[in-house]
Amino acid sequence: MKNFPLALASGLTILLLTLETSGMAAPTAKPTLVLISGEYEYRSAETLPVFKQFLETNYGFNCVYLERTQGEDIPGLDALAKADLVILFVRRMTLPAEQLCRIRNYVESGKPLIGLRTASHSFENWKEFDHQVLGGNYHNHHSDKLVATVRIVPEAAEHPILKGVEREFVAGGSLYLNSPLPPSSTVLLMGSVNNQPSEPVAWTHDYKGARVFYTSLGHPKDFESPAFRRLLVNAIFWTLNRPAHESEKAAEKKAK
Repeated sequence: MKNFPLALASGLTILLLTLETSGMAAPTAKPTLVLISGEYEYRSAETLPVFKQFLETNYGFNCVYLERTQGEDIPGLDALAKADLVILFVRRMTLPAEQLCRIRNYVESGKPLIGLRTASHSFENWKEFDHQVLGGNYHNHHSDKLVATVRIVPEAAEHPILKGVEREFVAGGSLYLNSPLPPSSTVLLMGSVNNQPSEPVAWTHDYKGARVFYTSLGHPKDFESPAFRRLLVNAIFWTLNRPAHESEKAAEKKAK
């Protein structure tokens, strides 16, 4: 019995070596996602907690939800130190220097990021964030009375983020003006309203070697759309550089 711990350790070592040499990956920890709500225009304080539960229930992620309090404050940003992915939905905040520093440190560390809708104008004291980090060019939006139709860019149709997403669907809110984007961004979705030029709606970008995804979608009605939810789940797997089939398996399990 005295040799049991040693034998057990040896057995585990052999098992891990066997998994590696056979091409099977050893079990990995569940990614930690931090979802940040910091705007009052689009009810992200309602939609993100529901989406958090959706991710935990159907995909097994560890999720942390942070919310803006009254004023210019987002408590709990120390959670970013252990985050594998941040999903940001913030609008025109002037964060305290210490809090903005935590976000900057996360972004500069080369970890992935997803920006939703008003994330393109997140910080009044970091206005370069949109262009530098998200690869965007936000400069206003069309009237919310104009219905925007969103379409997959044909050249991007095979991108993993678009797998299972409807080729055409209606946006829940106004169409943002983001054109022209910097050459470093790869457009996945375009949106259009009557008698106006089309605008980029979703794209990928690279910052500090990390995968970045942004979409100007994020209206409460968008969260009710299967196309948007699928887009966002796919983007999570893509930014984390996890196999797309994991998303497929979870979706299939849910459908049963």
